[in-house]
Amino acid sequence: METIGKREIRSFLSGQDTPIHATNTQIRHDAGHFVHSYLDLAKKIAELHFCNPQYVFLFRGQNKDYKNNKKNTSLKPSILRSKNGGSELPDDALLEKRFLRLANAEKLLVDNYGQNTNFEGGLKLQRQRVLRWAILQHYEICDTPLLDITQSLHVAGSFASEKPADQAYIFVLGVPQLNGSLTASAEAGLQIVRLSGICPPVALRPHIQEGYLLGEYPDMPDFVQKSLYPAYEVDFGRRLIAKFRFNPNTFWAKSEFFPNIHRSALYPDADDPLCDIAEKIKSQLPSKD
Repeated sequence: METIGKREIRSFLSGQDTPIHATNTQIRHDAGHFVHSYLDLAKKIAELHFCNPQYVFLFRGQNKDYKNNKKNTSLKPSILRSKNGGSELPDDALLEKRFLRLANAEKLLVDNYGQNTNFEGGLKLQRQRVLRWAILQHYEICDTPLLDITQSLHVAGSFASEKPADQAYIFVLGVPQLNGSLTASAEAGLQIVRLSGICPPVALRPHIQEGYLLGEYPDMPDFVQKSLYPAYEVDFGRRLIAKFRFNPNTFWAKSEFFPNIHRSALYPDADDPLCDIAEKIKSQLPSKD
């Protein structure tokens, strides 16, 4: 994956009122620019769009800023994260176990999905690995080499605010121009998946969440392929254009026309039959780690 910012970018850093020239490392190491309300955030995103027109922005909301051993923001796919969210790397034995679990989950997904004749896209699911990964990741069935993100700033802010806390984060990732449901960029070493374009219509969750996924290109289907990548390279923090932090207790109170989206709206599980399949597959898989 190419590190963003080799070309000039402008970003908001902590203590700065206007966008300044910055490197990706500076942005990742920074504490994050504080925003007071959703409207404050939206205005600053608009400024960043204007200053960095060469990138499309996608967003990720978290209640914590996870750091690597150099104290830089780390946004790794779930299959490559440490057990406790720390900076240490999972060992080879654990990674091999996770990739084996992923392969088993893919088979179970195809089998269970195919048993329901009302579901569209069964053949597509069998043919496209990234589609299987997308469902497994988005329904939290097992760890995958993909990272959940969204095109909606509002959704990202709501995700970041799910847990009670006095601080949350919005990460702004810059990606190449998008082309259809699956954009692959050999130059950037990225593939970007628009979930609404590849997930079957019964899968409500990714459509409601305006979900996207980021992955390495070419992808890493197994532990052998992953071993060809150094650990620092498979980190989507390398695509970070800006990092914002806010206090969820006051952020939404000051945003009268942009309320926090309730979890039940982001996860319409009662009306989503794929949730039942997800629970069934999870019960058939061995323990996570």
